[in-house]
Amino acid sequence: MGANQTSITEFLLLGFPVGPRIQMLLFGLFSLFYFFTLLGNGTILGLISLDSRLHTPMYFFLSHLAVVDIAYACNTVPQMLVNLLHPAKPISFAGCMTQMFLFLSFAHTECLLLVLMSYDRYVAICHPLRYSTIMTWRVCITLALTSWTLGVLLALVHLMLLLSLSFCGPQKVNHFFCEITAVLKLACVDTHINEVMVLAGVLSVLVGPFFSIVISYVHILCAILKIQSGEGRQKAFSICSSHLCVAGFFYGTAIIMYVEPQYESPKEQKKYLLLFHSLFNPMLNPLIYSLRNKEVQGVLKRMLVKERTS
Repeated sequence: MGANQTSITEFLLLGFPVGPRIQMLLFGLFSLFYFFTLLGNGTILGLISLDSRLHTPMYFFLSHLAVVDIAYACNTVPQMLVNLLHPAKPISFAGCMTQMFLFLSFAHTECLLLVLMSYDRYVAICHPLRYSTIMTWRVCITLALTSWTLGVLLALVHLMLLLSLSFCGPQKVNHFFCEITAVLKLACVDTHINEVMVLAGVLSVLVGPFFSIVISYVHILCAILKIQSGEGRQKAFSICSSHLCVAGFFYGTAIIMYVEPQYESPKEQKKYLLLFHSLFNPMLNPLIYSLRNKEVQGVLKRMLVKERTS
């Protein structure tokens, strides 16, 4: 990050263009959401680690999703809360690059984890007799590590390309965190290669995985409709609908932000969509899984009863 790379040493995040009173209201509201995000995902992690009945591939991938959601929130929300209290406080160049790198790493990893979760459900419902031989612990661990590795490597490519640019002003980022497309607009050199790589990244970790999930669920739906037992069909629908809701929220907002042409939606609208994507999504995920999943509900009730009786 030497002087030959940039003449800017810090950025100013513009955040949300609202008055001081609204800023304080948003600070309280976002702090509450942040607390519930950490509490909900932390509870999911605790339940999965403490109860052996949840030591299955599906909950193994869910625990990784909870870790990503916690990391998502911890990467962007604290800086956003600081900006609401001190709007003129800048973020350093190194801090901005680090925040962007971590956000991209977690976003890529979550995309791939959601694909793995859909594949796990596909094997469980379409090939139930072969499930234990296909989804072994060795396979699950390898798939999870691959998702994390690819997520970090793809983010590293974007970071290296961004660090090769020169930033000579203005230093105001029109966002509540260092989002890559918002930072690219501040470069004073040609960013065509960076934009092409962003598009390539979107196609490889967003559009591609989204269609693979759709294909998986087409096969899953056909298999569920063939189930003779009404109870078995309902259980399969319940388990799959939880993952489908989470994937729908995640990919829905991401596709609108990065796939839709830039002129279709105002910048402010996409900023609020990304707020939903990075703050509300991680908070909703544990609620969706806990409220719609009877196994998680049962473990939570047993834990609470055990705590009261001890």
